[in-house]
Amino acid sequence: MTTYTLATTPPPDLHLLEESLGYHFRDRAHLQKALIHSSHAFEQGRQTQKDNETLEFLGDAVLDLTVGHALFRHFPEMREGDLTRLRAALVNERHLARMARDLELGRYLLLGKGEDTNLGREKASILSCALEAVAGAIFLDGGYPAAAEFVERHFYPWFDDRQQTMFLADAKSSLQELLQERFNEGPRYVLEGDEGPDHSKIFHVSVRFREEILGQGSARSKKEAEQEAAAMALKNLAGSQAGQ
Repeated sequence: MTTYTLATTPPPDLHLLEESLGYHFRDRAHLQKALIHSSHAFEQGRQTQKDNETLEFLGDAVLDLTVGHALFRHFPEMREGDLTRLRAALVNERHLARMARDLELGRYLLLGKGEDTNLGREKASILSCALEAVAGAIFLDGGYPAAAEFVERHFYPWFDDRQQTMFLADAKSSLQELLQERFNEGPRYVLEGDEGPDHSKIFHVSVRFREEILGQGSARSKKEAEQEAAAMALKNLAGSQAGQ
């Protein structure tokens, strides 16, 4: 059994954290190590191996695999490029930090006094790395099945939300890839007109392929209108393909 002796009082209520995670450790020392930030280890004069950075490294790979596997199973018809972007949206620093805040992970972290004073428990970089370290700890303690179950519990509810956000934010890239893949040609965007005063114009854009209008969009900037048009085109193409 692996043990890590802590120089200070362990974080409060680790049992409650395990309840929030939905996983109870056979060896809680893995979880304790995942909560030790390098600033705390440095102040305690410990070797760098005693902080959570190696678990963070492992957890990063674990999340790439388990989240990727979950997306592959839940979206079997999704294209490789979209799966890659969706996974990136789920495991990037901002989203992992948001998930860590939902778990109140910050209150369990062992931070150096300086980092704690500087609101380290709220920093996205620290929170996201800590969540990766926790994922690595779960993998060490329970293997792939435990890590996959953790992902299903905490990441799956975000799949549709992140998919919709990604779909709207990156519709132009997705449409470009789709048409290039099918026809080896890209779409063309046409400004159909605008209306309103100069400080509050609404732009109307269509996206065309071989002179056929695939979709239309209206927004306060040409770029946003193009994204709206591309999103409509993708929905129209998906509908026509489903009807074939």
